[in-house]
Amino acid sequence: MNYVNMKDVKLVATKRKSKTREYIESFAVAALVALTVRAFVIEAFKIPSGSMIPTLSIGDHIFVNKFIYGLRIPFTKIRFLDISDPKRGDIAVFIYPVDESKDFIKRVVGMPGDRIHIDGENVTINGNPVPKTILAVAKDPADKRRLLVTNGMTHTIPFIRGWDELNVYEEKLGEANHLVQYEENLERESYDIVVPPNQFFVMGDNRDNSADSREWGFVPRENIKGKAMFVWLSLDHDQGGLRWREFGRWVR
Repeated sequence: MNYVNMKDVKLVATKRKSKTREYIESFAVAALVALTVRAFVIEAFKIPSGSMIPTLSIGDHIFVNKFIYGLRIPFTKIRFLDISDPKRGDIAVFIYPVDESKDFIKRVVGMPGDRIHIDGENVTINGNPVPKTILAVAKDPADKRRLLVTNGMTHTIPFIRGWDELNVYEEKLGEANHLVQYEENLERESYDIVVPPNQFFVMGDNRDNSADSREWGFVPRENIKGKAMFVWLSLDHDQGGLRWREFGRWVR
């Protein structure tokens, strides 16, 4: 007659239990690390509109550096470690002041205390015109798909339905040289603005197709979550497929 050694049975059960516990603990640690990174360091963000064209297009997925502006308690606006403030020219992701359930992305144009004057396509900050150089004028959909600019580099400008003519400029805000675009032959309002303390004035690079500080006001410092880093995925919803050459492109 064969006898079962109960010590061996208990040992096997213990090993199986230990293995299961090991998997659970590994998963819990990985989840905790991922949540910590998302809360304090890097978060993914999808571009939902064309307000940042030509810099960012609808369907671009970017990573946002949340650490650069300081650490905050998750799901609140409370910062417990200040690292740096947003700079002029930064592309910032922030909590939309009008509806705090939404995140917006725009370029920082005005800093606290700045006096800003906007007249048509011209922006003046503290009496100094923002430098810009016209690069191209697009007059048909084919041109709007790809523009050869004066410095010899090719920039893709997505087609904007209903636009007959499009001016594309290289603008310099702070340390950032970037592209902006305007619709031709459009009447625009003028603005004279003084940015309050701890507030920022932001605009989209698609200047005539952006709901920004010109429309709904300033962004409080505590609303700013992070700075755009680079594109990790780009989906072309109009043409279908992927925009491969956008992958890994640093945003500036």
